[in-house]
Amino acid sequence: MTKICLVGAGSTVFAQNILGDVLSNSGNADYVISLFDIDPERLRTSEIVARRICEALKLEAVRIEATLDRRAALKGSDFVILMMQVGGYRPATITDFEVPRRYALRQTIGDTLGIGGIFRGLRTIPVLEEICRDMEDLCPGALLMQYVNPMAINCWAIKEIAPDIKTVGLCHSVQHTAAHLSDCLGENIADINYVSAGINHVAFFLQYEKRLADGARVDLYPRLKALVQEGRAPQNDKVRFDVLKRLGHFVTESSEHFSEYTSWYIKNGRSDLIETLNIPLDEYIRRCEVQIAEWQELKKSLEGGNPIEVCRSNEYAAGIIHAVVTGQPALIYGNVPNGGLIENLPHACVVEVPCHVDRNGVQPVRIGRIPSQLAATMQLSVSVQELTVEAALTKKRDRIYQAALLDPHTSAELSPDEIWQLVDEMIEAHGSLLPNYH
Repeated sequence: MTKICLVGAGSTVFAQNILGDVLSNSGNADYVISLFDIDPERLRTSEIVARRICEALKLEAVRIEATLDRRAALKGSDFVILMMQVGGYRPATITDFEVPRRYALRQTIGDTLGIGGIFRGLRTIPVLEEICRDMEDLCPGALLMQYVNPMAINCWAIKEIAPDIKTVGLCHSVQHTAAHLSDCLGENIADINYVSAGINHVAFFLQYEKRLADGARVDLYPRLKALVQEGRAPQNDKVRFDVLKRLGHFVTESSEHFSEYTSWYIKNGRSDLIETLNIPLDEYIRRCEVQIAEWQELKKSLEGGNPIEVCRSNEYAAGIIHAVVTGQPALIYGNVPNGGLIENLPHACVVEVPCHVDRNGVQPVRIGRIPSQLAATMQLSVSVQELTVEAALTKKRDRIYQAALLDPHTSAELSPDEIWQLVDEMIEAHGSLLPNYH
């Protein structure tokens, strides 16, 4: 029997994708799916989703259980998948946007870096510590698959909190962008070979090639760069194609995400720049509203007895589970401790690299050195990540100030005094979602 625990299973739309993948790939194996959330209404909806997926796939050997008791859900698990959002859309995400906006500090997504990413990490890490302690007690051999943003900050914290737990951070930016680029070039993604490396949301394609029928490979970077030179780059992806022009490589995360990781693109009083590059300020707020509406529609449909459509996504979780359980190898991109995998990034940071998966678990591939301009761009984020993790684990308030002070976008817009004031207001606004700092 293989037990798979979903923590934050009330994220119903994402849980539906993960469960659809896992159960479609199960071959009616003897699986136990254990759903945990702190919201009973959302948990009930996710339980219905899981049962309907089993019905649609005619899976009789799969057992579904749902509980508000995290320890009961984790006990005896072989795989633990994290998908929670600590503090939820309201009040936490709204706070992450509204308080900085009073300082004219604007964000697009706010879940990875910047003041929003810092505080999302600060309120998530204490929960991660509780989960890790429970895992050490109840399922010490389980593989922890971490989907929660800020990805690198959270994975770095887990490494410090519980170094013996087997874990990998998972995102879909690499495979999504690889397919996006093939579409931009009119190519079939099945014919594309690529290698990406870096840190989550600031990884770059080191190779992007087409595989020909005779086995030869053709570098597709000249064609990608021609899209910029000839003004044919997609209108909704202008930031990344501008980055390609500046750094010579294509970044794996979307334009709306990447635009807030540097001081280059979102500037107060420069609406012309924001309009020219089609940067969607407050984009995450809009996405959350859409996702809430989608959940309401799904809930209504399920309660009405409508059948569920089982769709497959390109998330990695199902492939990892299948590879570990069956021994059939898989290649994924995972977030793991660096330890020299990328030579010119700090040894202690978390990197996103190719990983081989089989019965032995997740085995990262050593990349070596990456181009220096890419490593320098990543280092802008790494310092903020390190200070945020240190703030969360030591409860030192100074480290929060310093993380915000070193954040590229925040420091480009605000003075040191304004940053201190903003941090104080954010701590007060988050209230009990944060521990006490000294």
